[in-house]
Amino acid sequence: MGQVFAEAYRLRLMRGLEDFLGDSGIQKIAGVDEAGRGCLAGPVVAGAVLVEPGKLVPGVDDSKALSGERRERLASAIRSAHPISAVVAISPDIIDRINILQATRLAMARAVDALAERPELVLVDAVRIDTDLPCLSVIRGDQISYAVACASILAKVERDRLMTELDRSFPQYEFAANKGYGSAAHRRALVDHGPCEAHRLTFRSVLPRLETTAPSKAPKRSKGSKSKASNRRKTRSGQAEETHRAQQLLVSTLTGGT
Repeated sequence: MGQVFAEAYRLRLMRGLEDFLGDSGIQKIAGVDEAGRGCLAGPVVAGAVLVEPGKLVPGVDDSKALSGERRERLASAIRSAHPISAVVAISPDIIDRINILQATRLAMARAVDALAERPELVLVDAVRIDTDLPCLSVIRGDQISYAVACASILAKVERDRLMTELDRSFPQYEFAANKGYGSAAHRRALVDHGPCEAHRLTFRSVLPRLETTAPSKAPKRSKGSKSKASNRRKTRSGQAEETHRAQQLLVSTLTGGT
């Protein structure tokens, strides 16, 4: 019985921001959050949930603090208690074109736009989104806002499902296990096989870039050694240019020339 009361109290605290806004006359409140922003492969997915006033789903919390099985059960309960919800995925090729931050914002904005009913206010987990609706950016929103936590669970469950599907097409990367994050096995697979179409080619861990460093002061050499050093520098410079051109060609080819 004590655990039941403790959970009810925790949820009431988590719902505190929504209740405060409700007491201020704002009833239609949506939470929005993303999943997969830091991954090396796969889409970034955003979820949006219009929470019903007075309804709470026991166990709702930051999706990262929950097991996969627990998230699956909670996602079903969330959709039942709060039927107005949406999830949107932005593909790796778009992430490479506009960068991960802009892709995250785009996914969140589209998820809010996809809601069947227009909210009066949107609670967003720490990111500003492009929408004409009033928004409140909440730092660590998935930990302190019930609406944002609900959205984070839906986003995470949908993204895990998509990564499991990608695993069937690209089993060598073990996407079903690592969900596109940079695990040791995933990084080894990148070394062995190179990236696939599901990877984010603009991420340094996927397609390493050439590092440029300022030349250090070298000791004086004889004329002969200077000539040899100059030839070596020219050779390295030519190799670096060829490598850079090859990387650009690979990115252009795999992203369709965009």
